Amino acid sequence: MSKYLKKLVITDLSKKLDGVNDLLVVDVVGMNAEKTHLVRKQLREKGLSLMVVRRTLAAKACEGTSLAPAFDSMEGSTALVWGGEDFVDLAKEVVKLNEDDTFPGFTAKGGVMDGESLNPDSVKAISKWPNRAEQLSLLVGQILGPGRTLAAQIKGPGAKLASQVKQVGEKQEG
Repeated sequence: MSKYLKKLVITDLSKKLDGVNDLLVVDVVGMNAEKTHLVRKQLREKGLSLMVVRRTLAAKACEGTSLAPAFDSMEGSTALVWGGEDFVDLAKEVVKLNEDDTFPGFTAKGGVMDGESLNPDSVKAISKWPNRAEQLSLLVGQILGPGRTLAAQIKGPGAKLASQVKQVGEKQEG
């Protein structure tokens, strides 16, 4: 590949990754074109992008950005995966594909999150975290919990008194 062509690839990749803060590096070696197409399709349905690129060109395209640590200790072929609502969703999808027997050869190699380099084990650990929607529902539950408890405590004695008054009224009628 000529220097001019390499420079064009680096520029194009830099534009595609502009604004991306987190990404995962995966390996797709050993997958035929059909399997790779299916992986791309599944990722695209989730709003994720997959791009197979030479590791050295990707490292040059990410120099000076928060994505650079992803390529510090990386070796071999690489494919970049980015996008989605949040990084946890991205990690969950990559780990799910990694563990799927239909796609042998698809393995998570690492990545970068908030400027910090990740290894395959940390990607797997992150995939077990709650995603943004789950975190918001937990937060809302924690916010509403004390109010719900207070309302139940206020309502409790009144409901008990109303029940007793009703029972006394039924006894007097019967």
